[in-house]
Order: sequence, then C-alpha cells, then structure tokens
Amino acid sequence: MKAVVFHGNNDIRFEEVVNSKIERMDDAIVRVTTSSICGSDIHIKNHGEAMGVKSGTIIGHEFVGVVEEVGDLLIGFSPGDRVAVSCIFNCGQCFYCRKGNISMCNNGTVFGGRSITGEIPHGCQAELVRIPYASNVMHKIPKNLSDEDVLFVGDILSTGFYGAERGEVKLGDTVVIVGAGPVGMCAAIGARLLGAAQIIMLDVEEYRLQMAIDKKLADVIINIEKNEAAPIILQLTQGRGADVVIEAVGSNQSFQDALTYARAGGNVSLLGVYTSEAILALNKYWRQNLTIKMGLVEVKNMGALINLISTGIIDTRFLITHTIGFDQVMDAYKVMENRLDNVLKIAIKM
Repeated sequence: MKAVVFHGNNDIRFEEVVNSKIERMDDAIVRVTTSSICGSDIHIKNHGEAMGVKSGTIIGHEFVGVVEEVGDLLIGFSPGDRVAVSCIFNCGQCFYCRKGNISMCNNGTVFGGRSITGEIPHGCQAELVRIPYASNVMHKIPKNLSDEDVLFVGDILSTGFYGAERGEVKLGDTVVIVGAGPVGMCAAIGARLLGAAQIIMLDVEEYRLQMAIDKKLADVIINIEKNEAAPIILQLTQGRGADVVIEAVGSNQSFQDALTYARAGGNVSLLGVYTSEAILALNKYWRQNLTIKMGLVEVKNMGALINLISTGIIDTRFLITHTIGFDQVMDAYKVMENRLDNVLKIAIKM
C-alpha cells in the first residue's frame, strides 16, 4: 500500500509499504477514505526526531474510513462500518486511563507520533491503518453525515473544544483566542458552545481573520501585525482583560502575549504545539492569580460532538479549502507548510 513515511527531520516520503494487519484481538483495520494534514504533522516533518518519532513511521492522525477487518475480541464494530477515529489511541486500563488522562496512556499515543512502547504507532496517511484498542477510539458515523462532516472531530474539533473546556469558559465570558488557524477556529466553536458572550480572535493572516468573522466564530478580530492587541482587549473588557485566553500557536511570543491578555484571576489554556522553550516570568505574574493549563487533548467528547454535527449545531466543513487525491499528498504538505492559496485544511481523498 502507499503511505507517507517519516525518515528523519525534513525527510518524509510517499512510498510503498507493507499492508497493515491485525496484531491483537482487540484491533481493527480501517481503510482510510478521507484524511487531512494537521499542523502537528508539519511539526513532525520538521522536528520529529526530537519529538521521539522513529524513522519508518507512517505519519498522520486526522481521518475517517471504513472498517475492513476486526479482531476476534472486538465488540460493537463490523466490516463495512464507517468510522471516525480519535487522533490518540488508549488502552483504557492503565493508571492514567483510569484517572481519565487518556492522552497519557502507558500503552497508547498519537497515531503517527512518538513511540512509547517500542512499537511504531503507524498513522493514517496510508491506505490502511491498524487501530489498537479499537473500541476505545472508533466512533460510528451516522448515515446522514459525509466524511467531510466528521473529518475533524477526532482531532482539531476535539482539541478546540477541550481548550475551551480546560480554560473553564463560563456563560457570559470574554474569550481571547491567539491564533485564527483551524485549531483556533475550533476553539471558538467550543467557547461559544460553553457560553462565551464575546470572542476576540488574533492572527496575522487577514484571510483567516475574515473567515472567523464570516462564520460568526469571532465578534472582534485583531491583526496583530497592524494593531497592538492589549489596549483593544482592555477597552473591550472595561480595563480588566479576558476571562479566558486560549493560545493556539505554540511559540514563546504567543505564550507571552497570551499571559498579558488575561485578567487577574483569569485562565490561560495552551493548545499550541511547543517545539522550543517558552519562558514564564513568575515574578511578573504570580500575583495575578492566573491559572495556566497545557497539554495534549483528552479526546473524550467525540460522541457528543458527532451528535452536535448530526443535528446541525456544529459545522466545520468550511475549514476544507482544498480537496486532493492521495497521490498529490506531498504537494499538499507544501501548501500547508507555506500557507499557500489561503489554505485552512486539505481533505485528502483515497
């Protein structure tokens, strides 16, 4: 089968690999029908060695497909079922899973990401994917929904909602979102679902900010290359700052900025993938009673989010700005990494 394989930093290849197969009795094999490239895939392409990704790993973790084969102990799924799959697989039985921290599972990890058990966790940019602990991470797709309807539910939609949930967005809050990329837009969807009264979105890309306004994801947009954001945020919040700041970029500068936008006693929720250090000046912020939360998404709301998509309350199809065939996937990486042609997300059809 064809797949996108990581061979080292800045060395990914579209090549022939051995077909995925059942290895444990609770596995499933899913034939990918539609996938996408996540910003984390770009990080892996550029920094995968430092992130613990082994050479030979098939990358990708954002996908939907059809069950081809199931292990003897897998209950509730059959060949032919259309499924959306979490970006992270987890065993459901280890210390962290039992505590509800499934992203920290001792036996699981991100598809196409770092290896924690010695076993390579091959990802979805392939024709077939092995799904470990499949009953924990697969969700059936309702018949009324297309692949595109649910393409993002297993990663960026879950991540965005988790960022808002972890930021403890409450009814009537003002929320600042640093970064108007796809994850930031999904965070806005989550913040609105949780009751945010005012969402202020920051970015440097005009087309992204305009999309946030057009889709009613934000009430106020600020291009931080053209305007200083802090005075505007203070003006919009009676001089206090935001109740919740969601950071969706992952740089030291975006982290520093996020801290300055929060009111005393506010929450800062970090969603960006950090590949270099960010500095926290405790002497500057400790008296502000800020709560800072960070880390990998706990993918625990997929079923609920699929229901909200099915009833029309959530629609993320607008994020798909490009659709290509799998044989063009390497071109898609160039478009995503360089933000060409006003790209947000690319649907890759198998």
